[in-house]
Amino acid sequence: MPPLKALSAFEAASRHGSFSRAAEELGVTPSAISHQIQKLEDFLGVRVFSRHAGRAVLTNAGRLYAGEIERAFGTIMGATRLVAPQSQRDHLFIASGPSFGAKWLQPRIGDFIGQHQDIGIRLSTIADLRDLETIRFDLAIAYGRPPVLNGRQIEPLLAERLRPLCSPRLIEQLGLHEPGDLARATLIHSSNALTWTDYLRKVTGSNIKPRHELWFDRSTMAIDAAVEGLGVVLESEILAAEELDKGTLVAPFRQPKFEVETVSYYLVRSAEAKGRSHVAAFEAWLRAKISAANLQTTSVA
Repeated sequence: MPPLKALSAFEAASRHGSFSRAAEELGVTPSAISHQIQKLEDFLGVRVFSRHAGRAVLTNAGRLYAGEIERAFGTIMGATRLVAPQSQRDHLFIASGPSFGAKWLQPRIGDFIGQHQDIGIRLSTIADLRDLETIRFDLAIAYGRPPVLNGRQIEPLLAERLRPLCSPRLIEQLGLHEPGDLARATLIHSSNALTWTDYLRKVTGSNIKPRHELWFDRSTMAIDAAVEGLGVVLESEILAAEELDKGTLVAPFRQPKFEVETVSYYLVRSAEAKGRSHVAAFEAWLRAKISAANLQTTSVA
């Protein structure tokens, strides 16, 4: 067995994507987290984080290990709740897609904590919808309709509007006025509900061969790349809300006909969530925040 302290530090750091935030959660210093990660890497004989420019990013081995360790921790927490549910009655376990969690939920969660200081929050991310079968959660916000889960309720939560977005500077540089102009651009691909190919066929009836292409497995990375002027990303107002408000991203084609709407987010309740006041309080808060942001809610199955 690897050192359990090192595993705990690794699980928190991989989930948060940050040594400092992992340190805050575990009540230690960032250097202590770094030390435990080093101990784990020495034990495994492989690097689980690559460190450069003050940042720590999971390696391929680290991503694989993180998924397995998160499932193992979920099993332990589930077993604990089965035999000692009273020990966690004041805690709420929320799972979310990584980009929605980082770009939309995390910046707003402080408001819920301020209103409900008696409720402890654990926010984790869903790397794969199949993880919902193994990880511990009370409520999950899933990107894409998850498979039918035993004893768990699933319902549509949010519809997103997807459209091309880029930096204002890039519009001027490339002269982007209509979708056909994207042939002069770099198209940035991310893991969302609509591919560039499907989008272009819907709005133009044909495909376009771009100058270059970039692929990212997280919308957060794709949005950052678009802000830096690396290309045009196909994204939604939900995840790019901050950038759109700041004006660091704009829509080169503003007409409504260049937007595509699709039901993308689903709310999943665990079998144990029914009747729990903490779960009901969070769901009410979530829906109020969605409404206040003028996002498109849905009840369509």
